[in-house]
Amino acid sequence: MDQTLTLGFSPCPNDTFMFHPLVHGLVETDGIKYQERLEDVETLNQWALKEQLDVSKVSYHAFGHIRDNYALLRSGSALGRGCGPLLVASEKLSTADLRGKTIAVPGRYTTAKLLLRLFDPALDSFIVMPFNEIMDAVLSGNVDAGLIIHESRFTYQGFGLHKLLDLGEWWEGETGLPIPLGGIVARRSLGAETIAAVERALKAGVEYARTHPNEAARYIGEHAQEMSPEVCAAHIGLYVNDYSADLGTEGIEAITCLLQRAEQAGIIPASNMPIFI
Repeated sequence: MDQTLTLGFSPCPNDTFMFHPLVHGLVETDGIKYQERLEDVETLNQWALKEQLDVSKVSYHAFGHIRDNYALLRSGSALGRGCGPLLVASEKLSTADLRGKTIAVPGRYTTAKLLLRLFDPALDSFIVMPFNEIMDAVLSGNVDAGLIIHESRFTYQGFGLHKLLDLGEWWEGETGLPIPLGGIVARRSLGAETIAAVERALKAGVEYARTHPNEAARYIGEHAQEMSPEVCAAHIGLYVNDYSADLGTEGIEAITCLLQRAEQAGIIPASNMPIFI
C-alpha cells in the first residue's frame, strides 16, 4: 500500500503527543505516508465539511454533519471525564442570567457549542472567535461570558475569571457517560482496507506515545507556542487516556448518545450511516 494521505490535527499538546509517532515513522504504517496539516480544530471542522482532508481530527459536533462522507476511527479521540468545556465570566452569574447575553464560543461546529445548546437552548447569542482569544474578550467586556476549552481551563483563574458551568460535569451527571469532545475521521471513499490500515497505525502511535512519553517533547514544544511545560503536561494528562487508544464500548455509547441528543434537538441532521466503516 504505497500512498500519501493528508492528515489534519491541532497544535494542542494532546494531538501532537499522539500523532508524533505516526508522522515521524516510529510505528508501522503499511506503506502509507502522512502529510501533516496542523490547524485549530474549528478550521479542521470547516475543512472536513468540504472534504479537504483524507484523515482529520474533528469535533464530534462537526462529525454529526459529515457522517455520510467520513467514518470515525476507534483511536485518537479526546474523550473522558473531568475534561469538559467551561463557561466563564468576569463576575459571578447564574447561567439563567446569560439568556439574551453574548457568549463567545470557540467555533460554530465545536462540541463545546453543541453541549451548551443542549444544556440550555435559550442561550443562543453566540460570537465565534479563536479559542485563545475568548478570555481576553470576556475580560475586556466585549462579550458577557466565554466558553473555554483546551489549556484555558488550566489558566482562567489566573485571569480572575469565574466558572459558571462545567459542561463535562453536567454531561456526566445527565448521562453517566464520559464526554466525547473530538475524534479522528477518515474519508469513506478511501475504502475499508486503507481506513483499517490508518486505524492500526493510529492506535500503534497512541500506544507508542504513551509508553515513550518524553520522545515527543520537542515536537510538542514547537507547536505549543508559549504554553509552559507544566500546562502541556496537564493538558496531555487530561485528554490522552485509555479512550484515546480505543474508544471501547463505553466510548462508543457516549458518542452515540451525544449524536442522538443532537439529532433530537435539531442541531445536526439525522443519518442512517453507521459511524464506523
